[in-house]
Amino acid sequence: MPVDSFISRRSVVAVLAVFSFAASALAAEDPLRGVRVEFTQAYARASQPGAAPADSENLRTYPLYPYLQAARIRQALKTPGASLESVDERTATFLAYYNDEPVARGLRRAWLESLATRQQWEPFLANYREAVAGDALRCQSFVARLQMGRTEGLAREVAAQWLTPQSLPECDAPFAWLRTQNALPDSLIEQRARLALAKGTTSFARQIIAQLPAAKAAPLQQWASILDNPQRGIDALITSPQTPVEPDALLAGWSQLARKDRIGALSRFNLLVKARKLDDAAASPYALKLALPLSHDRDPAALGYFAMVRSADFDETAREWHVRAALWAEDWKQVSTIVANMPDEQRQLVRWRYWAARAAEEQDNRALAEQLYESVIADDNYYSVMASARLDRAVKPHPERIVEDKVLLKEMGQLPSFVRASELLRTNLRREASAEWQYGFDALAADKRPQMIHLAASWGWYDQAVATATQLRVFNDYALLYPRPYDREVRVAAKLTDVDADLIYGVMRQESLYRADAVSSANAYGLLQLILPTARSTAQRWQRPRPSASDLLVPSTSVTLGAGQLRMLLDRFGGQTAVALAGYNAGPSAATRWLPRESIDPDIWIENIPYNETRTYVQRVLWHTIVFGWLRSGDGQRTDGWLARIVAPDDPTRVGTL
Repeated sequence: MPVDSFISRRSVVAVLAVFSFAASALAAEDPLRGVRVEFTQAYARASQPGAAPADSENLRTYPLYPYLQAARIRQALKTPGASLESVDERTATFLAYYNDEPVARGLRRAWLESLATRQQWEPFLANYREAVAGDALRCQSFVARLQMGRTEGLAREVAAQWLTPQSLPECDAPFAWLRTQNALPDSLIEQRARLALAKGTTSFARQIIAQLPAAKAAPLQQWASILDNPQRGIDALITSPQTPVEPDALLAGWSQLARKDRIGALSRFNLLVKARKLDDAAASPYALKLALPLSHDRDPAALGYFAMVRSADFDETAREWHVRAALWAEDWKQVSTIVANMPDEQRQLVRWRYWAARAAEEQDNRALAEQLYESVIADDNYYSVMASARLDRAVKPHPERIVEDKVLLKEMGQLPSFVRASELLRTNLRREASAEWQYGFDALAADKRPQMIHLAASWGWYDQAVATATQLRVFNDYALLYPRPYDREVRVAAKLTDVDADLIYGVMRQESLYRADAVSSANAYGLLQLILPTARSTAQRWQRPRPSASDLLVPSTSVTLGAGQLRMLLDRFGGQTAVALAGYNAGPSAATRWLPRESIDPDIWIENIPYNETRTYVQRVLWHTIVFGWLRSGDGQRTDGWLARIVAPDDPTRVGTL
């Protein structure tokens, strides 16, 4: 296809952007409605073999027509018996015109893969772009350069690619060439083996180790054996203290044992220290590797092992779990000490200012506690709500509005990238829409970018609005970032299940960011992200129709069943909202496992949730619920219930909610 046809078509697109999109992308008047339907049908046909029908003039001037062309070319590249010479010509012309624009990226990758398969190395190299290449294509680029004799600087690049902890069969030929150049010494082979061992991929590590001389291979083979069976490996090194072992191998095996078998590690710690003659400094990392999983289990022994760790061996994560272990033991003096000894940057985080305040309060230093609580309240988040609860204050968030500039929004909505993003969103090509959005966003002047939050929100593209706000570090425009687009469905579900509507919205915002069609990698569906077995058991309990996966993408179904599941969890855990939310995210069995034997303050329990994802989830949903309540009522939110004790589910005295 000649370049001038691309130019003329693109000129028409530009005109359309200026004159046809003067209104908002979601305005009532929609001049592209008909051609959008035509595009959607043509795009669906593009993935099928066979000749496409002639395109109408409207379709040829539609802003997304290049996406249709790219889809047709991709299909032609993989159609058996196609005349690939002409397809290559079409592809080259398309890419020459659209270059690195979003519409060209997927096609460029597909063409490079096709060219590599056909060993068409000259056009491959001419069109190769590092920005679109993963490891496989990068390896193919090395093959191409070898075949074309373009080896200047190649050894350095192949050697850099060699140092990866996983198998790369596409790079077998370049790696073999590297050997012929005497550029793959034992030191590089050993480095790669160590990378694989550090990642725990022992099977692949053994393949690399086999390329080393016996003397160099032996300690690495031992390392792999210890990782494969840490209990047997550690026991052998305890019973045979004279057996040499690399410190990194021993520590890696010990770490594996401590994670998988806490009791086994506890029984072996002193034996290992004695057998291997570890002094306090040498024993410190082993104590830490045991203290961390013990603290995840809320085991009182954790504090004893943390006490054996030298300050130099503590990193940020270790210090966090040291505090959590002290909190679980309600050792407030130790909490104060640990937080005070954190590096300044970590200590000043709102989380640790809150816990410093709690420790001061528990040690009767009310003045310091109040000063620290006041500093926490200025931050809008879960900890600021907890600080308000400790001071018996209603919570009022601190909004920072981004004033909407309607003139500027109108101008930006007419820019070609955002016209295409809007149309891609309407045609349910969300990944492509996001790429176009980012492409246009990156081209904007910095002072115009905040308005893009308004633009995405005006389209109902709430996940993109929040993502853009996060990119710009805008968090406190609550009217903009906390919409209520499913009020009817939420009201119905709240009435049916007696779950607070603000809580339902808090879960919805955290789970799906209002995307009714959201599907997670774990096959959770819809606005409230239910997996099918949970949705079906919930439907049965609430005498609702048995849902299919597609049913969960219907807002009324997802919201009703999600609220029903929340109600069931609240009932199961005695109305304790934090525990119910933990169960919603990690499963009720995990939440039950995490419950204390005796009642405990809710902030301590939440802080000690072992899964980072679940802890963050609970804290964010609780904060979202406060914001939704404030936006709905305009009143400060009371937090009396936030101080109710967390108790075990079978405790007959359990009362209160969080």
